Amino acid sequence: MDFNLDLGLIAGLFAIGFVGSMISGMVGIGGSIIKYPMLLYIPPALGFAAFTAQEVSAISAVQVFFATIAGVFAFRKGGYINKALVLAMGSAIVVGSFAGGYGSKFLADSAINVTYAILALIAAVMMFFPKRAEENGDFTQLTFNKTLAFLLAGVIGIVSGIVGAAGAFITVPVMLVILRIPTRVAIASSLAITFISSIGSTAGKLLGGHMLLVPSVVMVVASLLAAPLGALISKKINTKALQWILIALITATVVKIWTDLLL
Repeated sequence: MDFNLDLGLIAGLFAIGFVGSMISGMVGIGGSIIKYPMLLYIPPALGFAAFTAQEVSAISAVQVFFATIAGVFAFRKGGYINKALVLAMGSAIVVGSFAGGYGSKFLADSAINVTYAILALIAAVMMFFPKRAEENGDFTQLTFNKTLAFLLAGVIGIVSGIVGAAGAFITVPVMLVILRIPTRVAIASSLAITFISSIGSTAGKLLGGHMLLVPSVVMVVASLLAAPLGALISKKINTKALQWILIALITATVVKIWTDLLL
């Protein structure tokens, strides 16, 4: 496929990047939960050659890096980003994501898809668990189990690095259900943690040799435009609505991926 000349493909990639990044800014995820299956399925559905799972995960890794920068910038005011939480989880997830991102070069496409499907299934199930109710107060004084947060982030980093995700679609449910973090704090902090994670996964993918320049640049441009828009919308939406948007996205993706794997 000639990625430099096919304007139809470039337009399609931009649309995927824009829609996915706007949603990711709204619900505090890097967007791979949405864009991984879109990149995998939409180009061949439109008559273009399909990306391999290795290529999709590499494009996703770069895109997430820039999408989360834009999302964090939009959330920087308001006091929702908890620095202690970002430090505890970010320090572990960046190491794990680099290991997973680089190690994925030794895996078959089917193994990468299965890893993604398992991650998405776990995230979908966890989103139905009860969560912390209180949403007001001084979030800078928030308490949580730092050791547990560190260990969970390390594991999330490894498996999410494999699929080129920064892990927010599993990090957010973990923060809500296990660490009992309030929704808005989880969403805002996850963007910062996801940015740190994406540094590792992007570096790992670059060293792994599966990066495609033009598709990655197109997705990045779309992300920089759309992610801040999603973050602004997020501030105006009820937290329950944000949770249900995330549940719907993850569940739909789980059904699609597992249907393809099994059938």
